[in-house]
Formats: sequence, C-alpha cells, structure tokens
Amino acid sequence: MTDFTLVLGGARSGKSRLAEARILATPRSKAPLYIATAQAFDDEMAQRIAAHRSQRAGAGWHTIEAPLALAGALAQAPPEAPVLIDCLTLWLSNHLLAGSDLPTEGARLAQAIAAHPAPLIAVANEVGLGIVPDNALARRFRDEAGRLNQQLAAQAGRVILVTAGLPLALKGSL
Repeated sequence: MTDFTLVLGGARSGKSRLAEARILATPRSKAPLYIATAQAFDDEMAQRIAAHRSQRAGAGWHTIEAPLALAGALAQAPPEAPVLIDCLTLWLSNHLLAGSDLPTEGARLAQAIAAHPAPLIAVANEVGLGIVPDNALARRFRDEAGRLNQQLAAQAGRVILVTAGLPLALKGSL
C-alpha cells in the first residue's frame, strides 16, 4: 500500500512548506522528487516559479516540471524516491484550460499515485470554503477541484488541512 498524504489548504496557508518539510524528513535512499505543475502565463507567475526553483536549489531536490503530464511524470519516478506534487489545483486548472477530459485525467493520476511505492505527498488548494463564483468557468473549476480533492482524500492514508500555518489531521495522524 502506498504511503500517500494529501495536504489541503488555502492560498498562503503554509501547506507547501509543511509538505516540503515532511518529504525532506522522510527516510530515503534517493533524493526526493519534486513534481511542479505551475505554468507561467504572465510575468508575475514566472517570478513566482523562479522563486520556488531558487528555494529548492541546493536542498537536495530532483525537480520535474509537469504542468499536464503529471501521471506520466509520477510513473517515471524512481520507485524508491519520495515524491512531492505541488500543486494539484494548478494541474487541474491547466487541464481545464486545455479542454482535457478531467475524469480521465483524475483517474490516471489516482492510478499513478496508487502505483508509486515510496512516500508521496500531494498539495492542493481547498477552494470550496468561499462564496459561489460569479461565472461558469470559475464555478466549474471550484466544482472540479472539490471532486478531485474528494477522490484523492478517499485514496489517501492521511489528509492534513493547513490553516495559518497550523496543520489539522482530517484523516490519519499528523
């Protein structure tokens, strides 16, 4: 059985910092693999991505950028390498904008997660706590993100919600 943890939280909640610390603390024989899903559609996002790359430099990470082909990247990961996926919400957004078949992509991802034998942590935004969005695309995104989070939370052995930097175990233990 896979050691799979889903870390949820809002923007700037501390979820990525928690996930990174947990993966780096995992006993391992291989460097941890960081699968990044962000795409730079503007200068501000390009700066964010550059800052994240800089933070990981020298920290022992092996990084793969997979804005769409996340299941494939995970399938190619060394079996003994712990994996951090950051973030599922951006990956979902990329697929939504690309017109992908979201249930098929979600199923591929779930299968790849189940097949990875080393510890795996996936980070996602919890977007269902706000108001109902005012347009169809935003409502679809919110709904699809909620479905994906539910699907993966059911699969995970541990689900952690992070708010204001504080983790709360929703499933399993901290």
